[in-house]
Amino acid sequence: MTLDFAPRLIAWQQSHGRHDLPWQGTLDPYRIWLSEIMLQQTQVETVIPYYSRFLASFPDLATLAAAPDDSVMARWAGLGYYSRARNLHAAARRIAAEHGGRFPQQLDAILDLPGIGRSTAAAIAAFAFGQRGAILDGNAKRVLARVFGIDGWPGEKAVETRMWALAEALLPESDIRAYTQGLMDLGATLCARARPRCEACPFSDDCLANRQGRHGELPGARPKKSIPEKATAMLILLHGGEILLEKRPAPGIWGGLWSLPECPADADPARAAASLGYRAETADRCPAHIHTFTHFRLHIQPWLLPVERPLAAEEPGRLWLALADLNGAALPTPVRRILEAIRQA
Repeated sequence: MTLDFAPRLIAWQQSHGRHDLPWQGTLDPYRIWLSEIMLQQTQVETVIPYYSRFLASFPDLATLAAAPDDSVMARWAGLGYYSRARNLHAAARRIAAEHGGRFPQQLDAILDLPGIGRSTAAAIAAFAFGQRGAILDGNAKRVLARVFGIDGWPGEKAVETRMWALAEALLPESDIRAYTQGLMDLGATLCARARPRCEACPFSDDCLANRQGRHGELPGARPKKSIPEKATAMLILLHGGEILLEKRPAPGIWGGLWSLPECPADADPARAAASLGYRAETADRCPAHIHTFTHFRLHIQPWLLPVERPLAAEEPGRLWLALADLNGAALPTPVRRILEAIRQA
């Protein structure tokens, strides 16, 4: 089946694949690059509105390269995995400085940009420039593992190496755009993690997972680990309808976003506020929040503290934001939810 895998996949994609996604129908490498970065670890349905809003603010590479950091992070806020936005911005600036503002066409040059790995670089090169290169995103891994019966967790080095070799061997000599899109489409629409629609798959008769009833086993699952639990307190320092925010350092969790000042979960919130230079007569406990990251779960205890705002200018990295202006701010999702509750109270 190795020899006819690509022709069958291309024929299926052209007849049954996705053709109306917002980033399809263009050869603009900027738009293709943006979509590929946004789609890393994020579902299409989630990405579409963010993609449209981002392009409304930054319609081309030059606009993005010239934009302030806060503007970029504000348009990304809520999409998660914020290092993607920081890398996207850094790459745009590098392209402006080192490539005359034109997105590079060579695979090695694309791969050299911040935030772009081997699979993403190949996808951009295929869709924008028609270049042959293997992709191995989550959808492609699932399709190859099931069709060809590759055991093991794809994150394991030996399994990943085997998959890359297979992905390279399957590449067609032509129609690379349809082939690459076909791998993505097949994994996203038919060869789903749960309840795959094998009856509609062009490889149903040859797929080893289908023939052996091993859909649930392939690809192999990530070894289970307990998720660490962490806790923090967030201080909502309120004055005249405004709250104090601090800019998170990059890199790191929520790097580059504006967040609430924090202190240890068992600390006295009034004392913590005093250490920042603000006197609070009262500290009211707000409803707790839980936010789950990829590698840990964070328990957040917010405290509402009415304070007097000092006359002196704020230290760098701090600002006062009106609660009425939350929508335009670059805030982490749980912080936005906490402040929305305060605004609506």
